Amino acid sequence: MTPSYGGLALEIVVPVFNEEAVLENSITRLAKYLTHEMPSTWKITIADNASTDRTPVIAARLSEHMPNVEYRRLDVKGRGYALRDAWGASDAKVLAYLDVDLSTDLAALLPLVAPLLSGHSDISIGTRLGQSSRVSRGPKREFISRSYNFLLRRTMQVRFSDAQCGFKAIRADVAKRLLPHVEDNGWFFDTELLIIAERSGLRIHEIPVDWVDDPDSRVDIKQTALDDLRGMVRVAGSLVKGVIPVAAIYAELGRRPIVPSGRPSFFGQVLRFGLVGAVSTLAFALLYLIFQGPFGAQEANFLALLLTAVGNTAANRRFTFGISGPAKLFTQQFQGLIVFLLAWTITSSSLLVLHVFIPNAAPNLELLILTTANVVATLMRFILLRLWVFRVRRSDERLKVSVASTLAPSGRIL
Repeated sequence: MTPSYGGLALEIVVPVFNEEAVLENSITRLAKYLTHEMPSTWKITIADNASTDRTPVIAARLSEHMPNVEYRRLDVKGRGYALRDAWGASDAKVLAYLDVDLSTDLAALLPLVAPLLSGHSDISIGTRLGQSSRVSRGPKREFISRSYNFLLRRTMQVRFSDAQCGFKAIRADVAKRLLPHVEDNGWFFDTELLIIAERSGLRIHEIPVDWVDDPDSRVDIKQTALDDLRGMVRVAGSLVKGVIPVAAIYAELGRRPIVPSGRPSFFGQVLRFGLVGAVSTLAFALLYLIFQGPFGAQEANFLALLLTAVGNTAANRRFTFGISGPAKLFTQQFQGLIVFLLAWTITSSSLLVLHVFIPNAAPNLELLILTTANVVATLMRFILLRLWVFRVRRSDERLKVSVASTLAPSGRIL
């Protein structure tokens, strides 16, 4: 895994802010592990972002007395700032970062960077949400983490499972291309980088990790959550407006399929749409019964439809109509929400008619009427999704054939 040109293979950045209590022990432990276990050339960079305690003194001493340890200081606070500064100045082939508390077991470090050093993948991340991951943390942090990543996958339509684990690596050429388009310099930096990477067709490699929660963590969970939500809205808007040039990045670095995936036949679309619709209807019924008590019939109907609409559109896009990749993703989600509003109009009207004739209708009767209305709305959804939202124009088909004919066996354009 050592570069053939003899240069630096791996640089690991450790962002720090007021970490005088753990810094020396963590850097010593990390350097010892790398010395004995890492078969390629490496360097550790302590990236201090505006520490006000003894962190600068300790970091400077470590860099003077330990080989392969460097110290950089910024006068502005923010993990994103620290990573951007250190990665931008690096001449290593692969760039990584670890949280200074070393919550992630270092045994996962070699599997993290190996796919990047070999050229197999573009970005590598540790996940605490894998089936074989072993995680020790409180129920509050576990719930918040899983909720955030669930919301991220459903709203941004990403496939990576854990955006927040402080254990990531990226190829230097990929970082150079992506970093100018990452606006956040705080905790959302990781998530924004990963969203842009996936939208650009880059390969993100995940490894399950063993992770122990740091009881001394000083992250403001509430403020971080609000900042992350604002960041998701901002990135989604930038993607819709085309501010982030994902198509250009995809053309330069994206992993292309050798043959474009085919679109299912009409019969196959009907069958798949029916399966998605059945699951969505069951999900709607369950959500309606949950929301009906605290909110009332109309509000419960709207919330249940809204929650199922996002997942329904994503499932139909990939499963029913065979569409993958970042092209027109947010446009199609927006069109799917318009179809949702039409479906909501149908179901809401059915409730209004029911309450005109039976003012005190029981919840079970309301559910029966809404389920029937949903069947009608489902038929309308299929027609609109096929002929409008996920319509494939002849010019698009010709373009796919043209692209497929120019692809080399390696998947790169000749």
